[in-house]
Amino acid sequence: MHELCRRRNLPHWDISGGTYFVTCCLAGSIPAGGHLAIRKAMDRTPSSDRFVEEKDHTRESRSPFIDFAEHEHRLDSPCIARWLADRRLACTVRDAMLYFANNRYELLAYTVMPSHVHWVFKPLPAWVAGLRIRGERRTAREVVLHSFCRHTGLVCNRMLGRAGRFWQHESYDRVVRSHEELQRTVEYIEFNPVKAGLCTRSEEWEFSSAWGGGSMASQ
Repeated sequence: MHELCRRRNLPHWDISGGTYFVTCCLAGSIPAGGHLAIRKAMDRTPSSDRFVEEKDHTRESRSPFIDFAEHEHRLDSPCIARWLADRRLACTVRDAMLYFANNRYELLAYTVMPSHVHWVFKPLPAWVAGLRIRGERRTAREVVLHSFCRHTGLVCNRMLGRAGRFWQHESYDRVVRSHEELQRTVEYIEFNPVKAGLCTRSEEWEFSSAWGGGSMASQ
């Protein structure tokens, strides 16, 4: 299995046939100190074990490695950038994730929070093959995220009547390497609105793959 690690300020792993858990944060939603703490944690954490929290959402049985949940409170706390609390913007972001589902990628889970988005997707082999034929130099993950962030950033900024960066410069991402890890990750993502006090049950959150009881966590 071919693996590629690219680094800007954060490490980004790409694997042929990989499934990716990605967190996109709004610009300004994490203070500089918080961003540095997450970056340091990612630097010392293997890709395969990063960001995993156990199914019961407790810390007693958690992976011994640093995970993204350590820093989730930074995103759920009141902050300057909470533009996705606006339903119009949340719908725009959700619909953008759904737009290329089953065309460019399999969308396995997602949730739109006021200050960030969690999603899990797996690029489809036929689409990836088309990228190679066209000579695309970016990885499938990079193409998906660039398209998503560019489109939603332009549309949401227009709605807000503002200019400038909408999303943080880089996303946080990792490769999901097993079915068990996928199940834990999906449940973690869909439980996020409950944990943040936005709803009492996962299926009540409109901007989530769990909406209306459609979660794949129990599959």
